[in-house]
Amino acid sequence: MKADPGAQGRLLDLQATDTAMAQLDHRRATLPETATARSLQADRARAAERVIAADTVLSDADLELKKAEQDLVPVRERLARNETRVADGSVGDPKALQGLLEEIQHLKRRIDELEDSQLEAMERLDEARAVADRAQEGKKGVEDELRGVLAVRETRLGEIAAERDVLERERHVIAAAVPADLLALYTRIADKSGGVGAAKLQHGRCGGCQLEANNADMNAYRAAAPDEVLRCEECGRILIRTADSGL
Repeated sequence: MKADPGAQGRLLDLQATDTAMAQLDHRRATLPETATARSLQADRARAAERVIAADTVLSDADLELKKAEQDLVPVRERLARNETRVADGSVGDPKALQGLLEEIQHLKRRIDELEDSQLEAMERLDEARAVADRAQEGKKGVEDELRGVLAVRETRLGEIAAERDVLERERHVIAAAVPADLLALYTRIADKSGGVGAAKLQHGRCGGCQLEANNADMNAYRAAAPDEVLRCEECGRILIRTADSGL
């Protein structure tokens, strides 16, 4: 293939632009904020599970306290009725009165037991509420941190996108000045060679694969016409001749 030496030289500008764009793509794909966000999202999921578990315990403790309070109501009411009957003298039979007094003592003991259970339920509820509050605070802390990381990530992505837009415009201008057949060859080689389609021949060495050309290849390069498109015999990339090519 033949192409104007100036057009061949523009491939170096095109390659530099493509390399810069590839570096931006790599930066975008490997932003540390992305990995941090993924880790925090996993932390948030675990924190949400802890909140659910703590809320479940809290709900159970609340129900337990309500039950303890409800259990006390009929016992207290019965005690009050019995004490009223004793106080107003409505029970005249000594045996019935004795039975009523014994029941009053039993009810008082039962109330003591139920009040102890109520107190324990209140303590468990307070503890469960504290655990639930801590779980909510922990989840909020993770969410706040995640929002901060995502905001930084969006800023970084915006900066990368802006830089890439500039490079894409520059590339369009450069590519427009390269003959279609030469551009197609460059693109084909770049696609197969890690994004590098053209490289300098510098001091007898290919700037793409970094291998030094042997004497026979160097003699062939020297004999080639200026408009002849040279290819590295080792990697196949387009070689661009410059003043320091060693020819």
